[in-house]
Amino acid sequence: METEAARLIGAGLATIALAGAGIGIGNIFGNYVSAAIRNPSAAPKVFGNVLLGFALTEAIALFALLIAFLILFAV
Repeated sequence: METEAARLIGAGLATIALAGAGIGIGNIFGNYVSAAIRNPSAAPKVFGNVLLGFALTEAIALFALLIAFLILFAV
């Protein structure tokens, strides 16, 4: 197998984590909206935790994207 083909395959496998991060972010905000509809008075108290969960999930996606770029463009 050529090294260029192996790089492309490795970068493609590294981007699978981006799909998982998208699903995780959708779950976070979907559950927040569901909880806010059930108890609107508690929604502002929980919003900080929602943003923290979003930031941590997005950080995983950024790390996966960084790894994919390193695989593709590293010397």
